[in-house]
Amino acid sequence: VQLQASGGGLVQAGGSLRLSCVASGGTVSSYSMGWFRQAPGTEREFVAAMRWSGGATRHADSVRDRFTISRDNAKNTVYLQMNSLKPEDTAVYHCAAAPRGLIFSSLSDYARYTYWGQGTLVTVSS
Repeated sequence: VQLQASGGGLVQAGGSLRLSCVASGGTVSSYSMGWFRQAPGTEREFVAAMRWSGGATRHADSVRDRFTISRDNAKNTVYLQMNSLKPEDTAVYHCAAAPRGLIFSSLSDYARYTYWGQGTLVTVSS
């Protein structure tokens, strides 16, 4: 499956953005889908994920109550709605897909994801 992320940009602190991840060559409902981010000089960080079966979601503590992952099967797209953005949210955001069978507790493990999009840059100014 190929993944194409978009929706990044420059926004002021407190603002909102919605990232999109369009899948081709596979259906998002057949994969567990995740969002990860990486700021310069830092390691890749888990943001949010949705399990393929049942759609259970998991969000990192740092974004809980501000970010929401969702999925539109008809559009074969996964979204990350980001509200109340902070300067520390500045990073390149990547979407990723993991094969079926990924258990809920492993959704935050980037090593479990097989397919990755190219990333979209989010910059939050103070």
